[in-house]
This record gives sequence, C-alpha cells and structure tokens, in this order.
Amino acid sequence: MPIIPVAGSEEFANQPVTADETRRLLAGKIALHSVAPDLVEGLDPLTYEVIRHRLTSITEEMGEALKKMSGSVVVTDCNDFDAAIMDEVGDVVQVGLYNTELAASLDMAANWTLRNRVDSPGIAPGDMFLCNDPWVGGGLHQSDVSLFAPLFHEGELFAWTGAVAHQVDLGGVSPGSWSVGATDVFWESVPTPPVKIVDGGVIRKDVEDVYLRRSRVPKLVALDLRAKIGANNVAHERLRALIARYGADTVKAVMRRTMDDAERRLRAKLLEIPDGTWSAVAHQDSARAGDDGVYKIVLTLSKTGDRLTFDFTGTDPQVEGLINCTYAGLRGGIMPILLTTLCGDIPWAPGGIYRCLDIISEPGTINNCTFPAGIGKASVASAWATQNVVTECLAGLLDTHVEHRQRLMSVCCGTWDFALLAGVDQRGGGFVTMLCDSMAGGLGARTDSDGVDTGGLACIPMGRIADSEMNEFAFPMLYLWRREEADSGGPGRHRGGVGASSCFIPWDSPIGGVHLVVSAPGKALPLATGISGGMPAGTQYDVLVRNSLVQDLFAQGRIPRSIDELGGDEQLVPTHHETDLGPTDVYFTHWQGGGGYGDPLLREPELVAADVLARKVSPAAAAQVYGVVLDGHATVDHIATNETRNRLRHDRAGIEEGVAR
Repeated sequence: MPIIPVAGSEEFANQPVTADETRRLLAGKIALHSVAPDLVEGLDPLTYEVIRHRLTSITEEMGEALKKMSGSVVVTDCNDFDAAIMDEVGDVVQVGLYNTELAASLDMAANWTLRNRVDSPGIAPGDMFLCNDPWVGGGLHQSDVSLFAPLFHEGELFAWTGAVAHQVDLGGVSPGSWSVGATDVFWESVPTPPVKIVDGGVIRKDVEDVYLRRSRVPKLVALDLRAKIGANNVAHERLRALIARYGADTVKAVMRRTMDDAERRLRAKLLEIPDGTWSAVAHQDSARAGDDGVYKIVLTLSKTGDRLTFDFTGTDPQVEGLINCTYAGLRGGIMPILLTTLCGDIPWAPGGIYRCLDIISEPGTINNCTFPAGIGKASVASAWATQNVVTECLAGLLDTHVEHRQRLMSVCCGTWDFALLAGVDQRGGGFVTMLCDSMAGGLGARTDSDGVDTGGLACIPMGRIADSEMNEFAFPMLYLWRREEADSGGPGRHRGGVGASSCFIPWDSPIGGVHLVVSAPGKALPLATGISGGMPAGTQYDVLVRNSLVQDLFAQGRIPRSIDELGGDEQLVPTHHETDLGPTDVYFTHWQGGGGYGDPLLREPELVAADVLARKVSPAAAAQVYGVVLDGHATVDHIATNETRNRLRHDRAGIEEGVAR
C-alpha cells in the first residue's frame, strides 16, 4: 500500500536553523552565553591551541567513559558510538573519532530541543534529553540513541555535550529492531523526539520506564543510558575546569575560533582546486524481504570557488521498506567523508565545515524521506549509499589537483553486512547482539597505494571488531573461521583492500539454536566502486548450510576450512532474511572490500604475484583481470604477461588481429 501522510508529523521534520535565527527565536526565553567577535579574533595563538586540543581530548574522554560503563559489545569492542561538544545553539565544535556518521546530526537534535523544549518542560542545569527520532536528528535510525546535555555557567547556557550509541534492541517486529519485512516506520522501533530523561541530575524513572519497556534487553539498554550520562558528566566536569582556569569568555572564543578556522581552512583548500562538476550513482538492492528492486541515489557535486554544492536531484522516491533515511541520514552520508578526505588537517568542527556546503535534496526521496517511511536500516542503507556517491565525487574533485589528489580514496566497504543473533545465551539469559565483524571492511585504494586490507570503514576512524573469543564468550556461537578473502578488493593499478568472511554455528545455547536476522545488500551488483579506471570490489555473499556435518567433523578432530567440507544443504541467503539456526546449521557471511584505483592492467606484475602468494588475489583473477601470467611458483612470466595484457586491451577496444570489429 502507498505511504499515507500523517498529519502533525511535519513538526518533527527538522531542518538546520542558523545560529542567528535561533537566538532571535529564543530572545527573552533563555539566556545564551556569547562573546564579541573581537575577542575571538584577538585570541593568543598559544592559548587557542592549548584549549582547542583540550576540547579534542574531552571528546576522547567521553568516549572512554562511555566504553568503560557500557555492557554492549557493540560499544565496548566495536566503537559504534560517538561524542561531541557543541556551543550554546548546538553547532558542533568538536566531534570524536569514533562513528562520525552518528554525530553528523547531533547539532540538529540539540537545536530542535532548544527551540521546542525551552518553554515546556524547560531547560535547566543538570538536565539531559534523550532522542532517537531521526527526523529530528541525533542519529540515523531509531537504534541510534543520543543523549545531550546543556551546560550552564552563571545562569547562561554555555554549551551542549552529546553522546550517541547504537542500541542492540529497542523493540519492533524483529529482534534488534531490524524488521526486514517492514513497509513503514510502524513496523519498527518507536521514534522518540527529545524528552527530558534526566531532570536536575536525577533520572526520571517514569520516562526511563517508557524508554526501556519497548526493548527485549532492557537492562543492557539501561546500562548504556547510564554510560551516556557518565560521558556527559565527564565532559561537563572537564569543561567547568577549563572555564575555571581560562575564563568562560576565553573558552567560548576558542570554540568560535575553532569553527571559524575549520571554515576558513576548508575554503582556502577549495580555492586551490579547479572548479568543476562530478556525478555518481549508488544503488541498493532490495528494500525489504521479498523485494528484488534496485534503487538509486544520484549525486552531482559542484565546486565553485570556495563552496561545495551536493545536489541529489534524480534520486529515487522513498520506498516501502526499511532502507530509507531522513535528512539527518543524508547529512550522515556527507560529513564523515568530508572529515576523512578533505579535513584530515583541519579541526573536526562540523559547525564551521557546514558553512561551506549547500545541500539540494527533494523531500520524499530515499535519502530524505518523509514520515512514516521505514528507516530501520537507514544508517547502513541510504545513508551508507550516500557516503558512496560522496566518496566517488570527492575523489574525482581531488584527482584534479596534483597535491590534494594524494588524499583521495576509492569507495570503502560498499555496504554493511548486517547479521543479528538473538535468543538464550549459554548462561540462560536472553540476548540480542549485532555481529560487527564487517566493521573490518576493506578500505578503498589511493592514488599511490593499495587500500588497507580489512582496514575498517571511512566513517568510523576508530572502528574495530570484537575478538572472536569475546563474541564466543558473550554469546552462544562458535567460529569455524574468520579470515580475509581473496578477490574481495577491487582490482586496479592500486588494489582495493580486501574484505573478509566469518563462518560460525550456534553453540551451547540451552534451547539448542539462535535466531538470525540478515540484511546485507550488494548481492545484485557491487557497491564499492573503483576510481579512475579501477574496478569495484566483489559483491556480498552469504550462505546458510542446513543440517551440516560439522558435529561429525568435530568428533573426528577436524575443523572445516571451507563450505564444501560442511556437507548439508547449502542455501544462498537473500538480501533480507529472518530465520532460526539449529545446532547443526552453519552461517557463512562474506563482506566487501574497497574499490580499486587505476587500470588493473597497469599494476606492477610483481605486486600481483605477491598478492597471489598472500592469497589476496586468486591465480584466475591474476590472469583474467590483471593479465599477469604466473608459473607454478608464482613467478611472473613477463613475455606471456605482455601478450596477455595486449590481448585484453584489444578485447576492450573490440579489435582482433589488428582489424576493428
């Protein structure tokens, strides 16, 4: 059925509001701390750098506090969270080095709260607001729960701090809030606009009960709530100490200067790059279980002077399913790539960086959807695909400049291979967890080097995967292997980093098995594209083996090393799937690497030979894709290689024996 508009939902369709407009709207309602421009310009350089780096370290301390207090492997071992410091109107001064995608819209949520909660219930010292409504901001789907806190100084609102993390379950039809059959948001976890959950330093029990009641693992979610409270408290303690030492006006001047510096330096860098326009298209296959559609996100990036315009005109309309994202998700597809490619030597202050951007997007599209579109997978669906087109276009922009081209990178792991387990663990308690192994995706190739094998994800600089032993300790599962896979990186003059695979069985659960939810696109077509003649990474590949022989192999003292050894009934897993795994069922998942850079036929043959020895590239791909002929000892046959490469070039051009076809 078509998506039916919901009257009143437009109240939560948040769009960024300027600082000046916010101050005008709040005049007489709340005192906002500010400083004169001349104090910002007159900052002593040494004082500026000392305080700026202290602000950076505070976000790191927030992250450490969050990790130490959380009980979720997703947070403690995989760093799927972030933290930020904002000024009095919510503009982000410093973002942490964790999942920058999550923090890309904290400013929207804090600013909306300021504009809509100042009268009722009010904003006061010791308050904290919880939000998991992606139409408001603060996260990309309902499982991204943010907690942001106002910091007051001498009666004036001085700043906001925010912590956001992925929660493993907040309700909905399917475990993990990943309802693969969803047609709209009402299948999914309830989106909650900003609500005061900490009042004057005390958790409101009634609000917390409403929040936790929806979850299948309420105690774990409650612990993460307290971890975020602790992260904000640490930040406030450190900021108060900073104010006590240097004065509120000086600290605020540094916050202003940090954003101004980020803007100025990005504009200066853009002026060095030739003006131009670049276009790219990213795809998603399947919007929900049973759907075999392919949906596109279109980007035209224009660079004019010192401004970037991201124009998404031509993107497909929102669809029935869980793959749409809101405007917050659209921003989450832009800012992380800007930070890691253009702003590596610039303060990570999105409040200044956003000033250099124009975003054109029509509401009602898959990466700027309207309520009540399904968004349960937004962070790793339309927002992720938006990152892919942004990466491709920014790579084209940087490739035009002899020095800045060294910063470009092809598309990294083109999609998130989502696998969620739920059930009863080996200790008899209920559990839900997202398997974060695919955090070790292959990074994209660069102009002068291969992508890092299983190096991570561009949007999560400090992302990591849990030790296999930690997953086995925490959950009823047993790995058969977790390893890098040949040919998963995109071929090129510089090869994309390879991805990897995991293979496991249920193990030691009192009920014998576990529940499995899968959402892994990129099976109909590759999603990690190459750059400048580089080829895309391999497609996603998942297999479910029913009634395997794995228990018999264990009894023989053997550990299987391939799917072929498992016996049983092999089933290819579609993009979206939900099922149960029994004690003899095996799940194999093979996630993507990064895209390549440059023509594979220009890769040094010795590098291809080394890749074959290291099992990064198969002998077949060496010959068929790279045109490199090897003898039995992986030594290059240069004469045969030259002949093969010439033949491949002729085939490309449609030439046979010197005659055009």
